[in-house]
Amino acid sequence: MTDALKRLSDEGVAIWLDDLSRKRITSGNLAELIDQQHVVGVTTNPTIFQKAISSGDGYEQQLEDLAARKVTVEEAVRMITTADVRDAADILRPVFDATDGQDGRVSIEVDPRLAHNTRATVAEARQLAWLVDRPNTLIKIPATRAGLPAITEVIGHGISVNVTLIFSLERYREVMDAYLSGLEKAREKGLDLSKIRSVASFFVSRVDTEIDKRLEALGTPEAKALRGKAAVANARLAYQAYEEVFSSDRWSALEKAGANKQRPLWASTGVKDPAYKDTLYVDDLVAPNTVNTMPEATLLATEDHGRITGNTVAGTYEQARADLDALEKLGISYDDVVQVLEDEGVEKFEASWNDLLKSTEAVLERLAPSEG
Repeated sequence: MTDALKRLSDEGVAIWLDDLSRKRITSGNLAELIDQQHVVGVTTNPTIFQKAISSGDGYEQQLEDLAARKVTVEEAVRMITTADVRDAADILRPVFDATDGQDGRVSIEVDPRLAHNTRATVAEARQLAWLVDRPNTLIKIPATRAGLPAITEVIGHGISVNVTLIFSLERYREVMDAYLSGLEKAREKGLDLSKIRSVASFFVSRVDTEIDKRLEALGTPEAKALRGKAAVANARLAYQAYEEVFSSDRWSALEKAGANKQRPLWASTGVKDPAYKDTLYVDDLVAPNTVNTMPEATLLATEDHGRITGNTVAGTYEQARADLDALEKLGISYDDVVQVLEDEGVEKFEASWNDLLKSTEAVLERLAPSEG
């Protein structure tokens, strides 16, 4: 059953699960996915935690204890989410050890309300790294304008980072630059660069969702012919940028000092349009030294009928560029699309975080011991 997933792993694609809940941890499901479905990492985000904790499954005792202690809702949410990440990191620790720290990683996001505040993001990243206290954690920092210097600073402290919410090729280059600058800072401090890891989460499906909407509005045959092409083209050109940056002289000097490449991670790989094959963003983005973080439905679909035919990124850059150029010719502005997606991405995570705070607060109030 797992041939397609094994082939994907053999091609150099690390399979990470884009989901986490206490039930998944305590039921043995996460361990099973690692054992049987080649899963070697886990990513979380505010939306994932909001769904998990709102379901209440497995969180009752901890919520009762937190209510009894009368902690603030912010502290309660951090206690709950970091406990899940810590437990998942322990389950993945053998993978981390076997891959010399490359995989076996669990990501946790800084408070999304800090996305436009560099200093607070750095402080939160350091706090989360301390709180989870596992070497196989990645702290997620959004690739906003304020996030870029935070990435440099946090990497410079020797903390491993998952850079999230990357939509544009220009911003992706800035993210890689921020990573290299962080490594240079860490080297100046005499830190062991081989212990610092990073992935750059380049979002995929949302690009098609936004661009397809604009193509549908145009309604011409030329517009309809471009549906479902932009996201893969964008990601493939991101991989081209990755190859360029990590073959530069600047990179070579860091590599000699023991540094690791920042791997491209394909995020948001669940297909949103039922007209497309459900393994589109897996099958068409196979390239060495990448990560594909999948919702469980995409993982199981790939296992069942994914078509893994070797590297599907090499040799595609000219066509990918032509596809994006064709959109510009139709009047669809790439710069506008990626800015809209970044703004929406931050807003969606912030809304999920606020929903999580509200729902947790309601439970804490309900469970609060009566006075006396």
